[in-house]
Amino acid sequence: MSTHAPPPADPVKLRVTHFAAMKREARRIAVATAYDAITAAWCERAGIDLILVGDSLGNTALGYETTIPVRLEAMLHHAAAVARAARRAFLVGDMPFMTCRVSTEQTLVNCARMIQEGGMEAVKLEGGSEVAPMVERLVAAGIPVMGHIGLLPQSVHQRGGYRVQGRDQQTARQLRDSARDLELAGAFSIVLEGIPAPLAAEITRSIQIPTIGIGAGPDCDGQVLVLSDLLGMIDGPRPKFVKSYATLHDQAAAALAAYADDVRAGRFPTAEHSYGAEP
Repeated sequence: MSTHAPPPADPVKLRVTHFAAMKREARRIAVATAYDAITAAWCERAGIDLILVGDSLGNTALGYETTIPVRLEAMLHHAAAVARAARRAFLVGDMPFMTCRVSTEQTLVNCARMIQEGGMEAVKLEGGSEVAPMVERLVAAGIPVMGHIGLLPQSVHQRGGYRVQGRDQQTARQLRDSARDLELAGAFSIVLEGIPAPLAAEITRSIQIPTIGIGAGPDCDGQVLVLSDLLGMIDGPRPKFVKSYATLHDQAAAALAAYADDVRAGRFPTAEHSYGAEP
């Protein structure tokens, strides 16, 4: 008998209001990334609450070393594919590097494209207090916004690598202030990435909107993992905070090797996989 909890039976399409209620009722929010219709369908079948079309696709699907080379057109392409397969989950699109930093007008246009062309229902912006005015403007325009503080992959060059944030009093205070400012600006949720667990718990208790943790300990209102990490799709070391629930890299490589062996040995295709002359 399976020991896994079944996916939620409620088929109702999830909205921003559902996540506010989940925080009030202490129901944890399950978030995962997806980058195409196949992975979105997996998330749907599993009952994932929120699908993030993350710019992490740069590291996973596109082969870049960081997320910085990912362009808006690539995000729109992948977001639209996810939107075609998702029905229940709430959909959030990552805004890639510099698409929300040049001007308010450009930010509004770029985020509107993520909603209209990408089929997303909200956008995610990296940054804290400094982006709060932009968040407020987007929310006023009718675009739901998810914040993202702590370790910011788009700032990897500025911060000297992927480092845990908030370990000293100054940066911890900045993160607390940023969470408060993003909430006041109207963000419906905030991702806390690479933050010490006690600080993440403190931030989670101090604001009324849900926190979604990734490398931020067990006390956030929800958790998110990159799909390729979660499913073990990429060989090699993984960050400390990752728990892999499958080893698809090994399984896929073994399946492909078996296929190649069958082709070379003439075992595939057989009559079972071939068409006859009769209609």
